[in-house]
Parts: sequence; structure tokens; C-alpha cells
Amino acid sequence: MTVHKNTLLVLDCSEPERLAEFYAGVLGAEVRLSKDPDYVEVAHADGVCLAVHRERDYIPPSWPRPEDSQQAHLRIMVAREDMDEAEREVVGLGARPIDTKDNSGPRDTRTYSDPAGHSFTLAAIPE
Repeated sequence: MTVHKNTLLVLDCSEPERLAEFYAGVLGAEVRLSKDPDYVEVAHADGVCLAVHRERDYIPPSWPRPEDSQQAHLRIMVAREDMDEAEREVVGLGARPIDTKDNSGPRDTRTYSDPAGHSFTLAAIPE
């Protein structure tokens, strides 16, 4: 199998432009509309980071309920000294904290839900 180099993660939601704006803000990228009104890309100078697709009957993930699996999440790497600032930034953009205890160790991670309910983690870059 030959995989194209532009393979990327696509998140489903009910409002793709809104969710794309959220991730563009988090990733320092821009929103790129396509000819398909139900598909929006989040891109920066290096290329497309991810895409967002409108699902008409979208139901947000139910994680972190104990009986449900997380399924998938984005892991956004952040310099350890920037974790608090990154947390303020993502919450300001509309993220909802799920597990944000400051564990300050080699595994400093903080988990949030994006505006459409997908989970993502801010994780400190290992030293």
C-alpha cells in the first residue's frame, strides 16, 4: 500500500468552521475553506495539520465516562515552561478542562475537550 504524504486526521462535528477556528487558534494555523462546504482544513506553512467535517447527526464522544473508551485524541506538545500559558490559551479559545491536574513531572499532561467534545491533551515536551 502506498500512503499519500498528505494523510491527516479528520474530526467530525456539527459546526466545522467553528471547530476549525478553535484548532487554528490552538495550533497557530489558519482555516482553509474547500469547495465542499462540509469540509474545512486547518493549515500552516508546513501544510495541513488536520481537517474538520460536518456530520449532520453528530453526537459528541461520551468519554471520559468510565465505561467508554477515549478512542482517539490529539496530543499537542508544549514546552514545559509554557504549559500554564498554553492552558490559559486553549481554555480562552473554548476548550473545557477534563483532567488538568498539574503533575509537573516528566509526564506533565493536561486533558481537555474541544468545543465539539473531542478530547485532546497538552503534553510537556520531554527534556
